[in-house]
Amino acid sequence: MTSLSIRWQRLVKDGLTCDRCGDTESAVRRATETLRQVLEPLGIEPQLEVADLDEAAFRASPLESNRIWIAGQPMEDWLEGTVGQSRCCSVCGDSDCRTVEIRGTVFETIPERLILKAGLRAAAELLDPATLPIASTT
Repeated sequence: MTSLSIRWQRLVKDGLTCDRCGDTESAVRRATETLRQVLEPLGIEPQLEVADLDEAAFRASPLESNRIWIAGQPMEDWLEGTVGQSRCCSVCGDSDCRTVEIRGTVFETIPERLILKAGLRAAAELLDPATLPIASTT
């Protein structure tokens, strides 16, 4: 199986994260499972890595929290998006946190559909016609 790496990181402080990151975590886990089911017949297996940022790393670079890479590239690159920022809440304190803008829509929480779309685009890049399963014609 060919591996499709998915890496997601967020601030974790005293075992807690903010609502944005909590909702994105649910979406990235659902998307990874859906990609696993869809891509298995093609010989591609998504591998999710979840990383914690400590408070010092977050304070140094708050836009690194709630960040997703797929196949080694930022998710927003697969979607022709841009990164922005907006005020967050609770665990993040007064920091402006990462947002992603896709075609004029700003997302504070990354929805499952965007992760799926980026994952499918990345998986398409992994496909090599010589390694595809041969479909039965009977």
